[in-house]
Amino acid sequence: MVFSSLTFIFYFLPIFLFVYFLTPRRWKNACLLAGSLLFYSFGVKDHPLYAALLLFSVFVNYRLGIRLGRRRKSGCRKGWLAAGIFTTSHGLCCLNMPDLFRKILTYYLLKQVCSFRLSSPAFILPIGISFYTFQAISYLTDVYRKDICFEPSLINFGMYICMFPQLIAGPIVTYASVRKQISARRHSLLHLENGLREFTIGLGLKVLLANQIGGLWNDVKAIGYESISTPLAWLGLTAFSMQIYFDFYGYSLMAKGLGEILGFKLPNNFEHPYMALSMTEFWRKWHITLGNWFRDYLYIPLGGNRKKPARTFFNLFSVWLLTGFWHGASWNFLLWGLLLFVLISVEKLALLRFLHRFPLAGHAYMALAIPLTWMVFALPELSDISVYVQRLFPFLARNTQLTYFNGDF
Repeated sequence: MVFSSLTFIFYFLPIFLFVYFLTPRRWKNACLLAGSLLFYSFGVKDHPLYAALLLFSVFVNYRLGIRLGRRRKSGCRKGWLAAGIFTTSHGLCCLNMPDLFRKILTYYLLKQVCSFRLSSPAFILPIGISFYTFQAISYLTDVYRKDICFEPSLINFGMYICMFPQLIAGPIVTYASVRKQISARRHSLLHLENGLREFTIGLGLKVLLANQIGGLWNDVKAIGYESISTPLAWLGLTAFSMQIYFDFYGYSLMAKGLGEILGFKLPNNFEHPYMALSMTEFWRKWHITLGNWFRDYLYIPLGGNRKKPARTFFNLFSVWLLTGFWHGASWNFLLWGLLLFVLISVEKLALLRFLHRFPLAGHAYMALAIPLTWMVFALPELSDISVYVQRLFPFLARNTQLTYFNGDF
């Protein structure tokens, strides 16, 4: 079930809000938890084990949070934190990696030797697993750092992890940012009005803009990348760049609106990213909560930019490699993360001051960099990426001999 579906808008949401607002204040968290589990269970009705995985994650991290909060010995607390991070991220890694390993074995080991094709079942990543996994890790880490106290109520903790407005598409919400609202929050007609307005704007961005603009990109895929002209290749890539923005931004606004209706102030996830003058600035404005998560729970703990330059670039490499993996264990996502690492590293070394000193040059640079990075993100086959580059830049095909993989990537 997605926010833009008729089932959600005309059935689930009005019925849930009717029950929620009639529920006494002390039972509202239990009502929200029950509604969120129902919402998630409907979305994974064909894969009921995914709902069990969510419940398992909630219970395990709730118990680990209590142990981290009550233990005083540093060594013991580190052990519980490591166990928590391993257990929490285990599902995401295990479900993400088999397809990538299959591709590695198929191409590099088996196909080169005997042209044997290895088959394996296709894994569908559980809805929202990337988001609730990161929220659980942030909670355990903050409890370990003693930035927050552990949550003693299983219902409250479960509601924080499973809250349906941000469960399937973010934003990533830290426990510290909503801790007070979990125990006491206000509900009013003003909040209802503001929330419905945000939800409606987000719904419009998703349905009226993202879905319609995305039709051009779908047409390009249907025609075949080998058959499109250079102007159509650029138009299609521009359409995808706008589609992914309005789609994701629309979902973030809908989540924020639903949160406000329920009494929560969820964080902004976008801040006019396409107006950025550099890729560094772009990723401070795009999916803000994900960038903040990697900054606070990976980049800074690794040393950030406080170490030697070589260590700083290693930290950046780690962040962008894991950012690519977070989006999916496919070659194009890993290549996409590597490409962003290279661009941001070059900017930090020499380009950043120039781009901000000459805004026109910055906008021209980003007008090229944004769609090209999204191209790598959008095309799962390395061969398709190579073909699409030739369609975007036909002189490359004439003057150079581009080669690409014919394997199943």
